[in-house]
Amino acid sequence: MTGGATRGGAVRVLIVDDHPVVRRGLRTMLEGEAWVDGVLEAATCAEAVGIAATEPVGVVAMDVALPDGDGVEATRRIVQARPEIRVLMVTMADDEDVVGRSLRAGARGYVLKDTDPDVIVDALRTVAGGGLVLGPRVGPQVLTSLRRQPVELPPPFDRLTPRERDILRRLAGGDTNARIARHLGLSEKTVRNQLSAVFAKLGVADRVQAALLARDVGLTG
Repeated sequence: MTGGATRGGAVRVLIVDDHPVVRRGLRTMLEGEAWVDGVLEAATCAEAVGIAATEPVGVVAMDVALPDGDGVEATRRIVQARPEIRVLMVTMADDEDVVGRSLRAGARGYVLKDTDPDVIVDALRTVAGGGLVLGPRVGPQVLTSLRRQPVELPPPFDRLTPRERDILRRLAGGDTNARIARHLGLSEKTVRNQLSAVFAKLGVADRVQAALLARDVGLTG
């Protein structure tokens, strides 16, 4: 099993918020959900990063304003260390810049705290399953803006050249070397050479391992 998946595919949820009442309320709702295997709590960035590094967490409900720092940076650190963990921002920060920063840091969704609690639980379940969720008051222009900006990938993917990323993205989507070559206007020999460089940078032995890693960080076409 991967990430925080445990019995029957259920996942462990980490709630990160400095307000005990918020944590308690969300915990109460989550503990009645069949897809939740357990609930952990953190009140600071340091606690969140530490728990995510040592416990079988599957999904995180992350606040932005925390006593010791920024929940967006905590999200970045968690996703870089454990790409399989899914993070949903649950915050009062109704700011498109913060939404954009959160998604670029690796968050899979963003909802406001004053959203209906059932919607927040549904959003966590969707994110845990690999989906992307933007709350009802988060405008679609945020995604449009993100598409115009370069994707920040975690190590070792940040070492890949733009061409290597294009090739890996198509490989992860199931394309053969021949199809990749045709789509990108390259020779098959060039594609093979580029893939050898990609495998070396990622520390993998073959295209299957490379594709699985690429999908874990959302690098698919």
